[in-house]
Amino acid sequence: MPQFRYIAKNMEGKTMRGVLEASGENVLQQQLKEQGLFLIEAKDVRGSKKAYKFSSAQLAEFCREMSTLLASGVSIVRALEITADEEGLAASRRSVYLEILSELKKGTSLSEAMEMGGNFPELMLGMIRSGEGSGNIDAVVARLSLHYERENRLKQQVRSAMTYPAVLLVMSVAVVILIVTFILPQFEELFSEMESLPMVTELLLAISDFLVSRWYLALFMVFVIGLLLRIILKIYRVRRTVDFIKVRMPVIGKLNKVIYTARFARTLSSLYSSGMPIVAALQTAGGTIGNLYVEGQGQFEQVAVTVRSGVPLSQALKEVDGLLRKLSSTILVGEEGGRLDTMLDSIAMTMEEEAEAATKRLVTMLEPVLICLMAMVVGFIIIAVMLPIYDSYSAIEGSA
Repeated sequence: MPQFRYIAKNMEGKTMRGVLEASGENVLQQQLKEQGLFLIEAKDVRGSKKAYKFSSAQLAEFCREMSTLLASGVSIVRALEITADEEGLAASRRSVYLEILSELKKGTSLSEAMEMGGNFPELMLGMIRSGEGSGNIDAVVARLSLHYERENRLKQQVRSAMTYPAVLLVMSVAVVILIVTFILPQFEELFSEMESLPMVTELLLAISDFLVSRWYLALFMVFVIGLLLRIILKIYRVRRTVDFIKVRMPVIGKLNKVIYTARFARTLSSLYSSGMPIVAALQTAGGTIGNLYVEGQGQFEQVAVTVRSGVPLSQALKEVDGLLRKLSSTILVGEEGGRLDTMLDSIAMTMEEEAEAATKRLVTMLEPVLICLMAMVVGFIIIAVMLPIYDSYSAIEGSA
């Protein structure tokens, strides 16, 4: 089982450090909470070798192949042998499959064998564990395949929608650099004959000289800033603050809430349909949202406690900050009709469609914004170039 080196705080605010074994960070957080500690930071210390992490597309492919084989009556061991022997499989993935296969032949259960390497998400392990307990592992793996196919499709939709704005932004920066480094230096001889220059022109010329003569320093500065941002964003409190902003921004915040709601509803539906108790499913699904602010507020632990005390799930979820209220109202309909799993799946599909539409609207808004920003920058450059020339002509006319 993975080992985590953690930093936590007790109720008095004292910082505590230590190492604990846990199947995942969510389980570690729960263990610490039982000890009266609040998790601040956790790092896997299983060794120097970094565990291979599967993408959503790879998980969907793996589950789809296993589901087909298991539904055909093939044993788990034989199904995994066939999967590991597939032609063209990457060496890293084949190694993971072979390690699981080796543990299965020793008598280890599939969920435990998959958990040892730390390669698979907690959601997948939890559902397979439930499938092993209920004896319908083939149906659970089939549902996992559908789950990760939908997750991958949503990611691809967001990535595809953001491609054009990203290309436009890169082209805008390239055009500005081209103007400043190649076109603007052609005016330096003209500007050198003038007695004085406006401040904006002097600033622009200084930037141009720096980029032309010390371009390597500019690249180094960009690299250092990028590295610092990457390090800073790994700090728990910074990431949590950034994630808080993600759900509070005027337009993007609504889009993120739609995506988080779709992800939570889809995960909860998959776990609940696989036979996992609703309280355990809530705690697992709450850790798969992908936003530290929504996950790390203890909100879903409180929801689990509330549901355990007899309060309906729809009412308990109303208090979760970061999810749409539409989720609780839809769940209420499912609770009244005794079709909770169906309604969870329905709201997940609805939210995914809304996320796609909202992403397209966001891109439609970004395009004119980026064009306006580019026009402002180019306009600033034109004004900085033309202003001293205009002043020079005005001075000549005045002396005449």
